[in-house]
Amino acid sequence: MNNAELWERAQRWIPGGVNSPVRSFQAVGSTPFFVEHGSGPYLTDVDGRRYTDYVLSWGPLILGHSHPAVTEALAEQLHAGTSYGAPTEAEVELAERMVRLVPSVEMVRMVNSGTEATMSALRLARAATGRDMVAKFSGCYHGHADAFLVAAGSGVATLGLPDSPGVPAATAAQTAVLPFNDLSAVEELLAQRGSEIAAIFVEPVVGNSGLIPPLPGFLEGLRTLTSQHGVLLVFDEVMTGFRVALGGAQERYGVMPDLTTLGKVIGGGLPVGAFGGAAELMKRVAPSGSVYQAGTLSGNPLATAAGIAQLKYLEENDPFDALAAAAARLADGLVDALRTAGFPATGRSVGSMWGIFFHEGPVDSFEDAQQADTEAFSRFHAAALERGVFLAPSPYEVGFVSTAHTPEVVDETLAVFREAALAVSGSTEESQHN
Repeated sequence: MNNAELWERAQRWIPGGVNSPVRSFQAVGSTPFFVEHGSGPYLTDVDGRRYTDYVLSWGPLILGHSHPAVTEALAEQLHAGTSYGAPTEAEVELAERMVRLVPSVEMVRMVNSGTEATMSALRLARAATGRDMVAKFSGCYHGHADAFLVAAGSGVATLGLPDSPGVPAATAAQTAVLPFNDLSAVEELLAQRGSEIAAIFVEPVVGNSGLIPPLPGFLEGLRTLTSQHGVLLVFDEVMTGFRVALGGAQERYGVMPDLTTLGKVIGGGLPVGAFGGAAELMKRVAPSGSVYQAGTLSGNPLATAAGIAQLKYLEENDPFDALAAAAARLADGLVDALRTAGFPATGRSVGSMWGIFFHEGPVDSFEDAQQADTEAFSRFHAAALERGVFLAPSPYEVGFVSTAHTPEVVDETLAVFREAALAVSGSTEESQHN
């Protein structure tokens, strides 16, 4: 079946036609393509069209599609079994690797998704502090557990309202929302309600509002303020882990959280998540302690095999300078292409993550990001896709690079960006004249 036929079929049997909302392309006013296979930096759809992929399964594929190190590990494990419901040596090895690589983590518990990791970390934080409230930052995404699905606040912290039907108002009222990169708002909230707050969750580099790095001193200030008020600091490194540095954002910025959530890269493209921290804290988790968490497929042997293979490759080959160079070239090159075509644009990269906004900049918070021209992004997204470059189908997502995105691949992409930007600029001028 072709893309159009599959889209019609999917909408009949799956809500909205997709199993995760952003895949629907609604945010860019289009419809999705259906993937047939991936190889290196490329995806090929069921119509036979090839795309240079900067979504990379939303981050996990740091080695690109179908990397031999990962596929060979999966093939070997596949013949030994797909799931046991009993411990394996591979679980221990993957845990040891995460503890060795992530500076603040002394013990780690495997789960099945980033959402499950953050949900479990919040439960542990509440148990450890005896407090119920949690604080987060507008534009930061920590999965779809009820406590994290609240509307973004503005200015000094506001208590959230439910951001999705089905989230009880009483649950949302336990979540305070702060503007990212605003330490004064954090200080004011903790001065007023610090004794009620169990934890502050943060994406240390925001990746779910477009790419927004922390301003100098912001993460350090969070660490100081949370320590002063007995609040646990939780870094959601599901996206940044092993992407902005081998040891994640905490290695890059030198700030140690109390708890860390992980996912994506540690599974090599398979469903996975983890949360970890100091041994004293993690020993509160059952069966060592009384904080309950369980999962039938936690530590799944396929996911652990892929994760071990990918982390081992990263340790042994140290591709991070090359990845950072590729991401920086893409961000800078796209901003230049857009400005040359007459669009306001700003962009940045951190490690192997990169992003742009149709906005003069700077963009230091979700509130800033919301001022960007999303209509112009949608037109550019369509033009780039038509020319064979797949960007995230949302103005509030980041791009990723992999080791398969060689300088030659990046050069080809930048040529597409220049052509797409000029094409969209021309269509915009023509529509204005009409």
